[in-house]
Amino acid sequence: MSEIICQTVHLSKKYKDNIVLNNVNINIKRGDIYGLIGENGAGKTTLIKIIAQLTNQTEGNVKLFGTADKNKLCKLQKKIGYTIENPALYMDMTARQNLEVIRMQKGVPGTYDINRVLKFVNLDINDKKKVKNFSLGMKQRLALAMALLDEPELLILDEPLNGLDPTGILELRQLLIRLNLEKGITIVLSSHILSELYKLSTCYGIMHKGKLIEEISSKELDERCKKHIYLNVSDSKIASTILETKLGINDFIVCNNNIIKIYSNLDKCSKITSTLILNKVSVEEISIKGDSLESYFTKTIGGVANV
Repeated sequence: MSEIICQTVHLSKKYKDNIVLNNVNINIKRGDIYGLIGENGAGKTTLIKIIAQLTNQTEGNVKLFGTADKNKLCKLQKKIGYTIENPALYMDMTARQNLEVIRMQKGVPGTYDINRVLKFVNLDINDKKKVKNFSLGMKQRLALAMALLDEPELLILDEPLNGLDPTGILELRQLLIRLNLEKGITIVLSSHILSELYKLSTCYGIMHKGKLIEEISSKELDERCKKHIYLNVSDSKIASTILETKLGINDFIVCNNNIIKIYSNLDKCSKITSTLILNKVSVEEISIKGDSLESYFTKTIGGVANV
């Protein structure tokens, strides 16, 4: 069983009478890319600020690397890298100069690490260009380099894809996959671009109005969202036999209320319908179904009106 390196236990946060987080329990395993999903105001940024120890919770605990002891958590800060909201960049400095400031603040010795992270995020180690002249994608990669300077075990990124063009998104996605696979860094990633989260995440936490609605692995999500033929028939038992003996279809499951889900032969709806009818099984409905991450999220929080 994978080690849980980040866990919240009955975590709540209030600002006067406003409940921002309500009894949130998350479990992030070592090696995960944990996609945090939620509408604006769901509590995502507050949650990751608490995990990053940038603000305090009202109730509950955060456990990092197996401890909730506040003194130990302070010492574990070096194991965490983060970019939250708009990272502070010195616009009249170069990328190297920005990293030199962070290196001194964090007490990282020498300049080797600056060269290492600049190369990793595909920024020229000798470039004299000032940050104010960077593209948005270059600024995001510089912010990522800052978060990586301490070689963290846990990386927390709040909306890192915001405003990037398709090339910038692709570059950042590839960097995050490399960090996870090559360096074993666990990543918590919040984004409104759910199609990109789907390409990256190994598991998801779905938030709504300050509550964690569901935690689900990418494998579980794929099973729930997998495209299939949705078949509503008069007799699922007889229909199952016909599918197997007459059509050679075995990749299906029988659900309640005479519903059958067929996970192959998606282009054979007409043939399935005609074969069943010829064998005196009525077909009430046959259609192709399957959710995207966007539609699954919308259904999970209770519909479009709640987004």
